[in-house]
Amino acid sequence: MLPAAVQEWRAGGRFLTTSAGSVFVRSAPGTGPTVLLLHGFPSSSFDYRAVVTALGGRPWVTMDFLGFGLSDKPRPHTYSLLEQADLVQEVLAQTTTGPVSMVAHDMGTSVATELLARDVDGQLPFDLRSAVLTNGSVILERASLRPSQKVLRGPLGPVLSRLTGRAGFVRGFSRLFGDAHPLSPDEAQAQWALLSHNDGHRIMHLLCAYLDERVRYAPRWHGAISAWQKPLGFLWGLQDPVATVNVLAGLRELRPTAPVVELPGVGHYPQVEVPELFGREALGLLAL
Repeated sequence: MLPAAVQEWRAGGRFLTTSAGSVFVRSAPGTGPTVLLLHGFPSSSFDYRAVVTALGGRPWVTMDFLGFGLSDKPRPHTYSLLEQADLVQEVLAQTTTGPVSMVAHDMGTSVATELLARDVDGQLPFDLRSAVLTNGSVILERASLRPSQKVLRGPLGPVLSRLTGRAGFVRGFSRLFGDAHPLSPDEAQAQWALLSHNDGHRIMHLLCAYLDERVRYAPRWHGAISAWQKPLGFLWGLQDPVATVNVLAGLRELRPTAPVVELPGVGHYPQVEVPELFGREALGLLAL
């Protein structure tokens, strides 16, 4: 049984048929470019539920990536950020015809940089105007991966997936939040319900393969951050124990002219911890 808050979020959305399966999507009309909100691992579009009310009447769209949240979770399946980028393009083709501005968190930042790379190559099928990257381990060697992430990447990953339970998940997930904005019991319940929906917690080792792609495609994705000619900003919770300030420093080296908004005392999930502030600052960086 999904918690009431998750049921409400699901009721306001719809499921779109894509080349890879059914994908959960939420969107709303408004004025100006559509704000595309991309979530990270191991969560879902639910992360943005309080952010969308702070978007000042802009149109927006968000989705659960394949394997996450309420979307299909096929197995066996080779989960790839390239496929997730393809699915973003399919969803946008079904939901909007106008220009798009993008906000991406955690794993979603690598989907975002693939989209930037496609735009640099002249191969993006939609009009991407601006982008914001927030608390993602884009430069993996600068990140401080959690022990569970390291295990999930290795040969014992399937074992850890089978052993993952609510208590262990909540204990680890709570460590991602800043001291001033701790994980609440309701948030913990919702996040576990979405992760474990259709036994999604049993495929975490498959979903975690995106970390290897961050290494494989680093030249392409880091190059896109430097080469993309449109507005790109960084919005960062400074108390993030994973995508640390060391990652942010690396991004500043790749893009020295990029505007940066720092959020002191905020952890890995700024869109959950300080959603109204996050929404306002994201709009400012997107120049909307």
